[in-house]
Amino acid sequence: MGAGTYEDEIQPMMRVVIDTNVLLVSISTKSRYRPIFDALLEGKYQLAISNEILSEYMEVLERKANATVATNIAEALLNSENVIRTEIFFSWGLIKEDEDDNKFVDCAIAANAKYLVSNDKHFRILQEVEFPKVDVVGIEEFLESLRE
Repeated sequence: MGAGTYEDEIQPMMRVVIDTNVLLVSISTKSRYRPIFDALLEGKYQLAISNEILSEYMEVLERKANATVATNIAEALLNSENVIRTEIFFSWGLIKEDEDDNKFVDCAIAANAKYLVSNDKHFRILQEVEFPKVDVVGIEEFLESLRE
């Protein structure tokens, strides 16, 4: 037997930050992206959120659906053991084109997330940033990684 311990064999759960638009399209039971939301509810990955991100999720859900849906989703997230509330102590300001998107980047860095999941073109600039490194994947790539 090897010298490794039991803890060495446990794979840490993937931690991600999800852009609002990705969350939005994954909630509907009729969406082809629903497996993203289902995998979250089933505890297959960890979702890192900050207060700012949660506020944006609720604001957009309220606008696109209604207040009840927004509240129910927020409560589901806050009561989930695999949703990691993340305090942001530093703003890196890596995205200049749409500075509001920095809340997702800062959360990904603070939470040491494996991925930031977004199809937003403003996040492409992160490919050129050496430090801090934030890996951005699109919704299709993330959906595929959940199926593996």
